[in-house]
Amino acid sequence: MTFLFDIGRVLLDFDFERSLARLLPPDATDPRARLELLLDQRDEFEAGAIETDTYIAWALGVLGSGATAEDFRHAWRHVFTPIEPMWQEVRMLAAAGHRLILFSNTNAIHCPWIFEVFADFALFQAAVLSYQVGGVKPEPAIYQYAIATHQLDPATTLYIDDLPANIATGRSHGFRCFQYDQANHGAFQQWLRGELERGLEAGHGEMKL
Repeated sequence: MTFLFDIGRVLLDFDFERSLARLLPPDATDPRARLELLLDQRDEFEAGAIETDTYIAWALGVLGSGATAEDFRHAWRHVFTPIEPMWQEVRMLAAAGHRLILFSNTNAIHCPWIFEVFADFALFQAAVLSYQVGGVKPEPAIYQYAIATHQLDPATTLYIDDLPANIATGRSHGFRCFQYDQANHGAFQQWLRGELERGLEAGHGEMKL
């Protein structure tokens, strides 16, 4: 069976605001509004529509920050915390021989850096990343790209994401979807067990739990 995994708030939790707030000058006016404006433009950056150096220069201007580009890269990267219960599931699925593909909105500052820092990303055989594809979830194009590029059969592809809009587009393409909430990991475990049993009954290979 094939699994598509989102990254943010599925494999890695994140807190941009706390990390980026350190770049704000002490006398910054409307700090929350500045951070919100910065993050509101993230989709365009993650779609690959803005070059990294251009985005960094713009972002530092929005923050009114005297920080360097390297300071920004450091703050932008150090927002992540692994969601360990989900990584335990990933390790189990990898050991059982399932095909694992990352399917995420992300950017050229985070990647490939996160793959170097969090070694378990090596368990994934492939990745569909928004900034490389030139489109973001929940837009249909990136789902169509994933299906075509990796020859996915949606009926036997399990897709895990935390955002309802992304899940809705996944369902419209025929994927078997689960909207993940890290506060209720048990619900995911129950769904996963049912899906693996269903796959075993359909003859998709040996189930290992």
